[in-house]
Amino acid sequence: MTRPISAFSTASFLLLPFLAGACQQGSVPQAPADADPPWNWTEQEVRDAVNQVRAGRDLNPDGWPDGARVAVLFSFDVDNETVQGLRDGTVSVGPLSQGQYGSRVALPRVVDLMDREQVPASFFFPAWSLKLAPEQADVIQASGMHEIAVHGWIHERNTSLDAATEERLLRQAVDALTEITGTAPVGYRAPSWNFSPNTLDIVRRMGFLYESSLMADDRPYELVQDGQPTGVVELPVEWILDDAPLFNPQGTRYSPPREVMQVWIDEFDRAWEEGTMFLLTMHPHITGHRSRIVALEGLIAHIKAKGDVWFGTHEQAARYVRAQAGMDG
Repeated sequence: MTRPISAFSTASFLLLPFLAGACQQGSVPQAPADADPPWNWTEQEVRDAVNQVRAGRDLNPDGWPDGARVAVLFSFDVDNETVQGLRDGTVSVGPLSQGQYGSRVALPRVVDLMDREQVPASFFFPAWSLKLAPEQADVIQASGMHEIAVHGWIHERNTSLDAATEERLLRQAVDALTEITGTAPVGYRAPSWNFSPNTLDIVRRMGFLYESSLMADDRPYELVQDGQPTGVVELPVEWILDDAPLFNPQGTRYSPPREVMQVWIDEFDRAWEEGTMFLLTMHPHITGHRSRIVALEGLIAHIKAKGDVWFGTHEQAARYVRAQAGMDG
């Protein structure tokens, strides 16, 4: 018997009340009321629940491109209006204006910084964020450095959907992004990192190169499903490497941007010592504010001063680790 699971740990669940709209997990899947409590499960039931999706082999290479010691991957989830009411149908003019700030002001500000610093990044879009402001694609693609990847249809919560609906929405999203950008996305990040029991099956059927929603390591790894390797590269995320929880002014854990920058610097420095990977998740409508982008500017300056670094998109990193691991035959 396979038990439904959530991609979130207990620690992640405890953070949920304090997360900004971009990271709200929504309702956590609950076992049926008549189900046996987990302390009565058989050993096989526990193992089946845990083994639905697990981390497989470590894909961290012996070295990164150009002989670099560490890989730095910057990603931006361009949620805009989708997390300001659209995904729930709770449409209100004020919150929607905050979403429009993301496309109107914040995204150009973020891309300008990345272009000036010559640092590539990956931009994950819910399809409706791009459909509402398709000019964002031109801003991102102008330099030829950056990647556009998919982040759902309208920032839906996957665990609230049946498998057919989840797949239909993701296929719609891929079609929309392909039409607007001219290129089919090869990477997927679940909205709110909300990974359902069906998500990996859908990701595999749709042939994505990589996935970036789970948290089992600091390094790239291969996803394993029911004990079997899948060939899907996971580029893992983590809440302490996400701008939304720590920058939420309406929560009780708000941190000033320069303090957040120090958290990220410490994470990078340890990744540099280990010779692994530093992956940071941000949101233009959050980090793109004037008082907050200083944290990203300071982080980039620190990383460049440290040296021996390779900056890449998620796609570039996934292709590189696959090749180094011999996953392409």
